[in-house]
Amino acid sequence: MMSMKTTISVIKCDVGSLAGHHVVPQPLLNIAERRLKEAAETGLINSYFVFNVGDDMELLMVHNKGVDNTEIHTLAWNVFQEAAKKATNLKLYGAGQDLLVTAFSGNVRGLGPGVAEMEIEERASEPIVVLAADKTEPGAWNYPLFKIFADPSNTAGLVIDPKMMCGFKFEVLDVIENKAVVLKCPEEMYELIALIGTPGRYVIRRIWRASDDMICAVSSTTRLSLIAGRYVGKDDPVCIIRAQHGLPALGEILAPFMHSYFVEGWMRGSHWGPLMPVGLKDARCTVFDGPPRVVAIGLQICNGKIACDDDGKPMIADLFADVAFDMARQEAMQFAAILRRMGEFMPARLGPEELEYTGLKETLKKLEKRFKKVE
Repeated sequence: MMSMKTTISVIKCDVGSLAGHHVVPQPLLNIAERRLKEAAETGLINSYFVFNVGDDMELLMVHNKGVDNTEIHTLAWNVFQEAAKKATNLKLYGAGQDLLVTAFSGNVRGLGPGVAEMEIEERASEPIVVLAADKTEPGAWNYPLFKIFADPSNTAGLVIDPKMMCGFKFEVLDVIENKAVVLKCPEEMYELIALIGTPGRYVIRRIWRASDDMICAVSSTTRLSLIAGRYVGKDDPVCIIRAQHGLPALGEILAPFMHSYFVEGWMRGSHWGPLMPVGLKDARCTVFDGPPRVVAIGLQICNGKIACDDDGKPMIADLFADVAFDMARQEAMQFAAILRRMGEFMPARLGPEELEYTGLKETLKKLEKRFKKVE
């Protein structure tokens, strides 16, 4: 008899925020909470958790319908549409910003919202970490995913755990050409770094354990500017990672965030910024619309649902709400201050290829005829 498979879906969208690109206000989160509660009561989903990172609404849903399921994606789309309408009525900033098309065809991919989904066969214990970031792009996960699944200086299990010594396979997506390649580590580690060291183009999309092709991690790869043809906000990625039992331990997954590192995005999507790990209560963006924030939530999957407490409430661990990450937060603010001293001079500002979809394009067009050839 085949075992039942469980699907974990994280679908996010910027539907509107309070006082600029700051935070999702409670009335919008209430809509998502109500809609997903109804979906759980009807059996469409098994359990859920609603949260925000900055101005992005995050829907975590656990169900048995597989990835790219029309019913699940329709549910998310309807939540975002209703929340965007409420945001419009409240004159919130950027209402419906990530909803780039009006014609919904049963799947939110390519329409603006970010999606990370993973279908698994549950192990005896199934710990899950969900990462979600604001004011950055999908390549922001390249560095930590490499550290977690390929770097033995970060992940001791690559050396100590026999089940991990086989290594892992990384699917890398070229978001410009829309094509992918699979590279196996440690054998092809240098080739992997050669690609993912350019996070604006090459993005880690999925990771499998090499010995048995068990799915280990999946991340969103939406690039809003490539869909819209102009800057409409940063992509704000999500990522799902399985932990323990022949996979990186929880502590190994979190270790790359002991220090801040630089990501593309921040103000107007046009600057390098330090990624700051924060708890859910601090998942709001302020200074220069940032610094870019990342949250990590931990949960257990139990019989197709998020494991619950005695009152039936999903047990969610707010993993970055811990003093262990204070140093990274201090580093992020120090790096932020250094970069902002540079103003609009590189390297604080992104290179011209990344600014192609911003207002700089109009500036260059305006001045085009005034440029004169120098003999």
